[in-house]
Amino acid sequence: QVQLVESGGGSVLAGGSLKLACAVSGNIAETCGMAWYRQAPGKEREVVSRIKTDGSTIYAEGAQGRFIISQDNAKNTLYLQMNSLKTEDTAMYYCAAHRAGSSCAEDIRFYSYWGQGTQVTVSS
Repeated sequence: QVQLVESGGGSVLAGGSLKLACAVSGNIAETCGMAWYRQAPGKEREVVSRIKTDGSTIYAEGAQGRFIISQDNAKNTLYLQMNSLKTEDTAMYYCAAHRAGSSCAEDIRFYSYWGQGTQVTVSS
């Protein structure tokens, strides 16, 4: 049984930092990358950052230069370091992974596994 468990969310002032973690257990697609998404109230879920198996990373425009995605394979944990947080970063943050044997397409529709989310609230 696959489980993704996020942690590290919280309430911070604008300009602050948080580091999210996503602990992975079970058999996910190790040949595919993982991703962080977020969803603000009344908005669609959107990608924040992706990391591929070769370590290359992709960031949404709003995250570029402020967020850093990383992965510790020994600990089966995905991270998202978020710096210089803005009020518009307030959202529920989710990690996502592909099912073993499935397509590695980097589209929200192709991620089979999601965590329960961790809330990030940034106030001014």
